[in-house]
Amino acid sequence: MAQTRSVRQAETTSGVEIKPVYRPEDVAGLDYQRDLGDPGEFPYTRGPYPLMYREKYWTMRTYTGFGTPRATNEWNRRLLAEEGVTGLSTALDLPTQMGYDSDHPEWRAEVGRVGVAIDSLADFEVLFNGIPLDQVSTSFTINAPAFLFLALYQVAGEKQGVGPERLRPIVQNDILKEFFARGACVFPVEPSLRLVADTFEYCSSTMPRANPISVCGYHIRESGATAVQEMAFAISNAREYIDRALARGIPIDSFAPRISWNLGAFMNFFEEVAKYRASRRIWARLMREGYGAQDERSWRFLWFAGTCGSTFSHRQPLNNIVRATVETMALVLGGLQSLTVNTWQEAFEIPDQEAMLTALRTQQIVAHESGIADTADPLAGSYFVESLTDEYERRILELMDDVRERGGMARCIENGYVQRLVLEEAYRHSQAVETGERKVVGENIFVTAEEPPPTRLFQHDPAALDEQLERLAEVRRRRSPKEVERSLARLREAAAQGAENLMPYTVECVRAYATVGEVMGALRQVFGTYREPVDIFG
Repeated sequence: MAQTRSVRQAETTSGVEIKPVYRPEDVAGLDYQRDLGDPGEFPYTRGPYPLMYREKYWTMRTYTGFGTPRATNEWNRRLLAEEGVTGLSTALDLPTQMGYDSDHPEWRAEVGRVGVAIDSLADFEVLFNGIPLDQVSTSFTINAPAFLFLALYQVAGEKQGVGPERLRPIVQNDILKEFFARGACVFPVEPSLRLVADTFEYCSSTMPRANPISVCGYHIRESGATAVQEMAFAISNAREYIDRALARGIPIDSFAPRISWNLGAFMNFFEEVAKYRASRRIWARLMREGYGAQDERSWRFLWFAGTCGSTFSHRQPLNNIVRATVETMALVLGGLQSLTVNTWQEAFEIPDQEAMLTALRTQQIVAHESGIADTADPLAGSYFVESLTDEYERRILELMDDVRERGGMARCIENGYVQRLVLEEAYRHSQAVETGERKVVGENIFVTAEEPPPTRLFQHDPAALDEQLERLAEVRRRRSPKEVERSLARLREAAAQGAENLMPYTVECVRAYATVGEVMGALRQVFGTYREPVDIFG
């Protein structure tokens, strides 16, 4: 009698069952020209550019933000001059993200702790001292005050003699995902969407090389969502922004080419590759066939990515270097345009500079030593990868349709529907790790009984607050109070009228050295502040 062999069951984090073997019949319906195309050709499944990394490597960034603008400037100048970084990615502290000044009594303890503190144009002048803004692109993880950061960048460029048409800032500005994935939201949903549309309109005419939005699946995934939810909700967010811009009469091709993306990578390697390839195809078809975009640049799905810190373990933390490498390879094979790699320390602390350099070296080794960047989309044609790409496209579109039928992302956020789905998935993931169903080396298998505590921990410099408060006080002493109040009054008036673009008024406030807290406070008086749905499980 023949013995029946036991075969381990396998599925992705999104619940897609993986077969032991894939064959030609699994991709029998695949049409090369319709579904793949060559790299650089519609529908861009194989990548947005014909030669990909043979022509130019992805932009290599490292995520920085140390306490004060001065400390961050010193580190960024070293990265650019000596370490091979080709673009900057800036973390902001919590008071800045929430629109408060460093001297606000309720926020002083957070100044400079998880990123750099920015209070006014004076801080931007220090942050970019010696860094030519016409030669370096800078990405900011900023959302509610993103419109203000575009204004700060523009005026900082003016101080360097660089016109806005030559500047390349990237602001996240994806406020919808803040309402359900991260929480750094300030104004209610509708005025928040108005500000996003303002940035689209303003940048298309004044700062055409800027990316006024980086639609962020990364934070959606980090909050507990599956790969399918990450992309379905992110693309649905983008649709909401596009619809608001089109309602103003802004032509689709005047802003769509500058929509960029910020995605994450988890540890299921092929799931991530399939997710990226499927998303490029969905976006290309949505823009060309759904919105009627004529400019080919509008069809391209261009993305920045990071490895995901939530996949890292605080136990046996050096294992996280391996995890970062696996995720980096998935991102590169998925065809990204810009990358930052998380450090091994990030499961339990803010990283030090040595750990940040190791993370940077990870992507440099992948680029220059592994060979995976030598040809475009090297996994194309794999029965497994193509079948998985099709399945992720189907599932992402199915969830996007569900959101659309419920009134779109703004309505689904206001009634708590999206929050509920993500929280439920986060709970399932936590339970799977706790029970051992989802295995994490060092965490629930191959556990070391006695682990010594980390020997290096980030130490926040308490002098950062003093330095920041001193610069803020100096700004207030030297500026013209009448000019500040005049510019803030004009901003409030324009916000209350409801029709005018607020970007020119914000630029006026920045030139007068109005602070982040003052500008955001002026708009709070008009817009109010966001309140969570009472019961998202109701």
